[in-house]
Amino acid sequence: MEIYLDLVSPPCRAVYLFAEALKIPYAFKKVELSAGQQYTEEFGKLSVVRKVPVLKDGSFVLTESTAILQYLVQKCSVADHWFPAELQQRARVDEYLSWQHLNLRSHCSKVFLLRTLYPFVMGSEAPKDKMDATLEDMKQSLNLLEEKFLQDKPFIVGNKISVADVVAMVEIMQPLGAGVDALDGRPKLTAWRDRVKKELGVKLVDQAHEALLDSSGLQQKMQNNTELQKLKPMFLKYFR
Repeated sequence: MEIYLDLVSPPCRAVYLFAEALKIPYAFKKVELSAGQQYTEEFGKLSVVRKVPVLKDGSFVLTESTAILQYLVQKCSVADHWFPAELQQRARVDEYLSWQHLNLRSHCSKVFLLRTLYPFVMGSEAPKDKMDATLEDMKQSLNLLEEKFLQDKPFIVGNKISVADVVAMVEIMQPLGAGVDALDGRPKLTAWRDRVKKELGVKLVDQAHEALLDSSGLQQKMQNNTELQKLKPMFLKYFR
């Protein structure tokens, strides 16, 4: 089984951390998004979506991180708490995974994109009004993560970690790559993040985020990447 990943990407980190923490056997295939490797002919043959993560299990190819996580859960017979069999607990995991795409994931990623990629793609700093609006959106998503999903529980579903916690944790780390601490002044979410890190392995989590937090290395790769101009139409639409 092969998994194609770039650990600067939060969905890739979620899949990577889950597979590594549970010692699932797989071959790590690195795809450097900042170098435009997703646009190569070879990668296009694997996935016309041209995004990571991608899982290849024999002739079976699967995209989308949440689908990959659920595939690994069922293929590898992991402990039940990761994706509970009990109807209502599983529904809580599904609820979070359905919500996060257009909320926490979108808003944390926008902070990162505006601060890091926008200047290279658009040739100028992101407009202040767009940055301020994005930070406010992230704040509202963090409020919902804390007040609706986590509440006073140790983890999103209850007393034990699930894939929902892994997916949420990597997203709130993403703004750190742009120098923004999303959890500043949020002791409850900070304590929850630390519990998630402990369950997965603090050393493993820190290692998974090294590329994201190496801002100088990331900027150097982007400066040398002519493929970034292919993102300009998306940025014009996404940040209009």
